[in-house]
Amino acid sequence: AEHPYSHLIDTLKDGQIKFFNPYKLNDPRYDKLPLSIRVLLEAAIRNCDGFYTKQEDVQNILHWQQEQNKAEVPFSPARVLLQDFTGIPAMVDLAAMRDAVAKHGVDPSLVNPKCPTDLIVDHSLQIDYSKWYVSLRNQEMELIRNKERLQFFKWCSKAFKNVNVVPPDVGAVHQLNLEYLSRVVQVSDGFIYPDSVVGTDSHTTMINGLGILGWGVGGIESEAIMLGQPISLTLPQVVGCKLVGSINPLTTSIDIVLGITKHLRQAGIAGKFVEFFGPGVSQLSVPDRTTIANMCPEYNATVSFFPVDQVTLKHFKKTSELEKLELLESYMKAVKLFRSYDDPSEDPQYSEFNLSSMVPYVSGPKRPQDRVAVSSMKEDFQSCLDEKVGFKGFHIAKEKQEIRVPFLHSGQEYQLSHGSVVIAAVISCTNNCNPSVMLTAGLLARKAVEAGLLVKPYIRTSLAPGSGMVTHYLNASGVLPYFNKLGFEVIGYGCATCVGNTAPLPEAVVDAIKQGDLVACGVLSGNRHFEGRLCDCVRANYLASPPLVVAYAIAGTVGVDFEKEPLGLTSDGKEVYLRDIWPSREEVQQIEEDTVFSSIFKDLRGRMEKGNTFWKNVECSDALLFPWDHKSTYIRSPSFFSKLSKEVPPPQSIESAHALLFLGDKVTTDHISPAGSIARVSAAAKYLMSKRLTPREFNSYGARRGNDAVMTRGTFASIKLQNRFIGKPGPKTLHIPSGQTLDVFEAADRYQRDGIPLIILAGKDYGSGNSRDWVAKGPYLLGVRAVIAESFEKLHKNQLVGMGIMPLQFLSGQNADSLELSGKERFSITLPESLSPGQELTVKTSQGKSFSVTALFDSDTDVILFQQGGLLRYVARTLL
Repeated sequence: AEHPYSHLIDTLKDGQIKFFNPYKLNDPRYDKLPLSIRVLLEAAIRNCDGFYTKQEDVQNILHWQQEQNKAEVPFSPARVLLQDFTGIPAMVDLAAMRDAVAKHGVDPSLVNPKCPTDLIVDHSLQIDYSKWYVSLRNQEMELIRNKERLQFFKWCSKAFKNVNVVPPDVGAVHQLNLEYLSRVVQVSDGFIYPDSVVGTDSHTTMINGLGILGWGVGGIESEAIMLGQPISLTLPQVVGCKLVGSINPLTTSIDIVLGITKHLRQAGIAGKFVEFFGPGVSQLSVPDRTTIANMCPEYNATVSFFPVDQVTLKHFKKTSELEKLELLESYMKAVKLFRSYDDPSEDPQYSEFNLSSMVPYVSGPKRPQDRVAVSSMKEDFQSCLDEKVGFKGFHIAKEKQEIRVPFLHSGQEYQLSHGSVVIAAVISCTNNCNPSVMLTAGLLARKAVEAGLLVKPYIRTSLAPGSGMVTHYLNASGVLPYFNKLGFEVIGYGCATCVGNTAPLPEAVVDAIKQGDLVACGVLSGNRHFEGRLCDCVRANYLASPPLVVAYAIAGTVGVDFEKEPLGLTSDGKEVYLRDIWPSREEVQQIEEDTVFSSIFKDLRGRMEKGNTFWKNVECSDALLFPWDHKSTYIRSPSFFSKLSKEVPPPQSIESAHALLFLGDKVTTDHISPAGSIARVSAAAKYLMSKRLTPREFNSYGARRGNDAVMTRGTFASIKLQNRFIGKPGPKTLHIPSGQTLDVFEAADRYQRDGIPLIILAGKDYGSGNSRDWVAKGPYLLGVRAVIAESFEKLHKNQLVGMGIMPLQFLSGQNADSLELSGKERFSITLPESLSPGQELTVKTSQGKSFSVTALFDSDTDVILFQQGGLLRYVARTLL
């Protein structure tokens, strides 16, 4: 069949490359659309198949002015980004689908994700050793701990088309996504189109700083996209943020980011898109933009979008091949996705923000949202000592505030007092992966060493660059040796200090803190710090920009006024002030240019291509079908494809079902599929013990989400589950035929063996809360055929349909109580030959009652997916 929008096809490069040109619609509304909405429009036009994406969707997006916040539209992103654990269930399902189609004699190599999928192995790095063991040992530990999962990932990277695995220790996901995986435009099957991405990492939004639309979703939504189903979203409102004015010299990029973040937080833009414009935008480097974009969860926007302009192009000149760039530029200009920020005639209507209003800040001492201007840090710390214990206060008696505690360290005597810095960590994570800020810190370290300043040796200093790129940056610019001279040595990559993985403080320091009941301080440049999260005995923790971390480490205390007091003295007693050694913005940008991005990217490309020796040594099979290991407790073939027939079976009515659970209101995804550790008395624990594992080896549900046997047993295993059959919270239910109280899994297992179908009765807001991989797969494997509730969280309702479970809603004003259901009846639901969206069905009980419910199928697509037995079976059947 001809593509409904084939008349919009245009060509570039003398006809070699085609693209859909929305401009050819000759619709005056296109020029008025925010650029982020133009990306949604192009995707809807290109993917218009009459099944998932229809022509009316394209019209709704064009009609954005009127339809924003009303119309539901589909979006098929260009690629998917998965972070190790979240990637496992999706890949396991695809591996199982290969087995299923092979049984029918179909070539298994036809089963692949429908869009490019990047899998990044990152989250399990723990700092096992302090700095002198260097990162090699960490990598070995990571390999031993995660061997099975790594072998599986490696098989995926070889077996599937469209799957790219980034091996462990090439860098944390946030930066890699940006540095390496971004494509700005994608070319596939001779068509060029804008890059866009959804991912399971909360930092996915960073990518919008490069003019690439992207945001975070749950594992189950990512899997649906990999199987070809678009994501559904309410057409967003777009708030413009206009940047004007120019920037103060001591202000680092982080201050700018926090200033803009605060402004946006006050603007009340939850759930909206933000798009930047105005003459100030061109003063922001690409790393500044990505940092602002990364912070959007802080002000609850879905994305903060910086359309592609000259600055973006200049950045790509250092990171991509030139030929690609010309294509990119001519394409972005042809479809009007390119901006010149100085030309106000291109501006949509928006709010503004002045860049000159910024001053440098740190945040703390307990919560990231408590910001303190650096100039008033000394007084602020004093008032924290005075104030009652609370968000900021420590309530130290006046007579104890001046106390100094002497102690010995490496044979030398030192003193600690309130405000003494004992941890100084320069972490280049999310906000700080902005290399210019790390470079500023490095230049400051160089100038400090040259001026003869030092950091006291008992301060636990560390440098965690977050990605190889930052180390390269520091090496190439020649500042790394100066960091080392001040005690800041590289400890490894991955998510380290932020997640509370620091090595312990010297004992003498801990004793001195306890002896004087001191409020000692940690200063770090990560993005999370809560009281005692770094180290139990360090009560005050401040987040600061990397150069300020270095400055406070040299000063040795946070009780310092940089304007009026010197940082320290040189060996011959001369005072050195912070302003004497602070590098200028121009100096930093100059070195940034000279240290050239291109060398960094060349290096990164090399490392990505050869992976590392560890990754090379992970063994895996070359087979097209995954060789499941029956002894494995991490990776197991799930039974989603059992009895898969070529023909779509007719709708199966539900005959004499029992209610597995009788639940109340607000049952969350946490109740349905708990995360976290596996309780020793749970059904999952019994299974793991039967596999000869000790409780120490159980690990968490998250780590075992590639094993359906564990996850099915973990379904409804929450200790907070309120089941009306039981009367008190707990993961138990009533097995109605025998009257016994059992674990939910054991009851479901017994019903399944007796061939009895199951339903769930629930109240309002069933399935609210964060997305979880197993919230619909778990109930499906327990044998649940339908959920009857007063109302459903929309996302969860879609997930149930996607697994072939019917979401049925009581009629308005009715519920289990008003219908006088005990839940112990047997329920029968007859399905007609042909179902339609929103149809009313009749439920009959064994007590002779009957009542109506609405089948919550929103569209014909929902009905088809349900009849097929869910998305996985539908995709497998299309191949048969």
